[in-house]
Amino acid sequence: MFNQLTRVFLLAATAGIASPTFSDAHAQSIGQLEAELARHPALDAMQYRSDADRERATAAHALPDPVVSLGLNNLPVFDSAFDRFLPTNKAVGVRQQFPAGALRDAQSMGATNRAVQTDAARDWQYAQLRAELRISLIERARILEQRRLALARREKYAELTDVIQNEIDAGRPALFRLAQVDIERADIDRALAELGAESADIDARLVDLVGAVPDTAAPVPAVAEWTGEAGAFHAVRIAQASVGVADASVDQAAAAYKPEWGVQLTYQQRENGRGGMASTFAGDDWVSGMVTFTVPIWAAQSQEPRLRAAKADRSAARALSMAAARRAASDYAGFLATRRAAAESLTVLKQKIHSLEDQRDALLTVYESGAGDYSPIIDGELAILLLQSQTAAEAARRDGATERLNALLVTS
Repeated sequence: MFNQLTRVFLLAATAGIASPTFSDAHAQSIGQLEAELARHPALDAMQYRSDADRERATAAHALPDPVVSLGLNNLPVFDSAFDRFLPTNKAVGVRQQFPAGALRDAQSMGATNRAVQTDAARDWQYAQLRAELRISLIERARILEQRRLALARREKYAELTDVIQNEIDAGRPALFRLAQVDIERADIDRALAELGAESADIDARLVDLVGAVPDTAAPVPAVAEWTGEAGAFHAVRIAQASVGVADASVDQAAAAYKPEWGVQLTYQQRENGRGGMASTFAGDDWVSGMVTFTVPIWAAQSQEPRLRAAKADRSAARALSMAAARRAASDYAGFLATRRAAAESLTVLKQKIHSLEDQRDALLTVYESGAGDYSPIIDGELAILLLQSQTAAEAARRDGATERLNALLVTS
């Protein structure tokens, strides 16, 4: 009881802070709900990460900032001056590094592939949330229908109690049947309580998804057919994108063997001597230039292990891609089997309902002719209501499996 009250309180509190742009929840169609779902904070976060990786891909092509140096060279300590010692000068230098183009390309491609992977993960996340939204609406409709049928059964039991009581008053031994009816009515009350708890959970889930509890009709899903290609599954697309990220890591590790070039220019300003020292120190200012490049002397201890690690990561990504394809195909087959089983169960239940309706009509005809009892007719109606409740559950199971099956596939 405490947990149920807590859920209700949280639901009310969350509904009170729902987005003002979604205040008229009762007017929302399924398309509007899905458009609202696309603005879910979890999806926004993934979009921001994707945008960040694309910016990193652009930045990876840029050169590092040049380094400017200002300094004094060979300044005497005890007789500080710029015109008494020949090597003394003021220096201004600029150094620019040029990382290997292949390395920058690999870094950019890695960031781009991470963005593609995040986009694929966002699409899958949206498909999962969309399935949760539609399943929540389906389950909500199922609960409403089962609640209606449970209340109808309770009314029938009240009617049956009156009939049995009349039979007892007439001297018929129906006292045990009356006790059984009380037990069955208690079962209905317990079922209604469980349906109420399920309803609270679903309402809380809807608030989490779209910010409110909409009064929207449950969708009627159609099966999205699988073409047989592994790339049609969201999970496989994510895994394939991770292979692209691993490929870029291999290229980056291979590019580490290439030299990183650098250029440095330094301007050294000299001060000419004064007086008798002018002839001794006369001369122009100096300019120094330098070119640097890296040499992979320690490749066996640095570049080679990194390259082997990158190749191992790529092999792992490819293996995970194949595993994702197998798992997705298995899940698709499992949901398809669940849907098929629910559909077959629905057919059987409808046949049973039709048979019970025929039996009830036959008993009603006999009763109206003046023979037989009325309680078997009510028992038949109770059995029909129970089967109709099971039918609602099987229909929800069928449609829920369909939605989860569809969420596995890239539909657009």
